[in-house]
Amino acid sequence: MGTEQTTAATEEVSAARRAELASRLAAVRQRIADACAAAGRSPDEVALMAVTKTVSAGDVAALLDLGLDLLGENRVQEATRKVEAVAALRPEARPRWHLIGGLQRNKVRAVARWAEQVESVDSVRLADALDVAVRRTVDTGGRESSLSVLVQYSVDGDPQRSGVPRSDLLRLAEHVAGCAGLRLAGLMAVAPLGADLDTAFADIAAAAAALRSEHPGAATLSAGMSGDLEVAIRHGCDVVRVGTALVGERTLASR
Repeated sequence: MGTEQTTAATEEVSAARRAELASRLAAVRQRIADACAAAGRSPDEVALMAVTKTVSAGDVAALLDLGLDLLGENRVQEATRKVEAVAALRPEARPRWHLIGGLQRNKVRAVARWAEQVESVDSVRLADALDVAVRRTVDTGGRESSLSVLVQYSVDGDPQRSGVPRSDLLRLAEHVAGCAGLRLAGLMAVAPLGADLDTAFADIAAAAAALRSEHPGAATLSAGMSGDLEVAIRHGCDVVRVGTALVGERTLASR
């Protein structure tokens, strides 16, 4: 990233943008509350994650000011820069950074330095690479403890997309549970484009239940986004990952 881009990425946002983010956040929280009421659940049972891919550090700082500290990033290189920029803007804040996008094994060392959780573990090879990177980072003082991970589940089992099919889910979960540097925390999934949402989220819920039956501590279900969070909540998810509804059309520049 060049100097001009770095400067722009670390600027505070305007008062108008801050007000927009506050309004959007209130609207999303209301959607979650309404969905929980319809499902007979408490809003406290569902965590809101801001998907901050391509969002400026200034926007993230504003979200932190508004009380939203759970942040999801898709790209390792962008996220690594943003973590540093946000720390410069809000040195007293304690954002919880999750990686929710695909992860290449050659980038696990960077993620091990800043991620609280990786939600996209979908192979034994990736789990092993993360395990080694995390243990080395702990040994060298780069982090204090093991890394929480979610197994990414594929609803349709399409090998061209991320996620592990149901037939391999428990095998991968057992492997992750045996990695000293990792903590198996649960399951993440995305409903396939064009799928019937109730059918897709019922399948996701069943996969999460199967995982919990073997690993009771792996209770997190991260599922649901801007367009389908109500259905996800109805089927028991406890983390929703919201980008567009929260931050609008995403660009690198602050508004």
